[in-house]
Amino acid sequence: MLLVDTNVLVDVLTDDPEWADWSIGQLRAQAKVHRLAINPIIYSELSLTSSTVEALDKTVADLGLAMLELPRPALFLAGKAFVRYRRQGGNKGNVLADFFIGAHAAVGKHPLLTRDTRRYTSYFPSVKLIAPAA
Repeated sequence: MLLVDTNVLVDVLTDDPEWADWSIGQLRAQAKVHRLAINPIIYSELSLTSSTVEALDKTVADLGLAMLELPRPALFLAGKAFVRYRRQGGNKGNVLADFFIGAHAAVGKHPLLTRDTRRYTSYFPSVKLIAPAA
């Protein structure tokens, strides 16, 4: 299973002028190698692009995304990583979702398709990231 970060899916759904081509290409390429998946955090973030649960569920199905639940060890690890982030001077309060996603990838040993590597690299170095070249 490969977790697909919200930013990649939003690129596709909004036809982002800068990133849609890269994200579509990666989803197609990775689907040949991995089963693509999201978790409840990604689903929740993705809900901002849909007006109803039914519309979002259709989008998830159309994209061929499996839904993975978050295991408790990932929830625990996310909290610990977030505390470390705050102790190291991190002051953004809206980043907790990234820690849930990173911890899920780490605990489940899932590669992560994302455009935002900074926190994942810093707090979950064991996670294999598939991201644009720097």
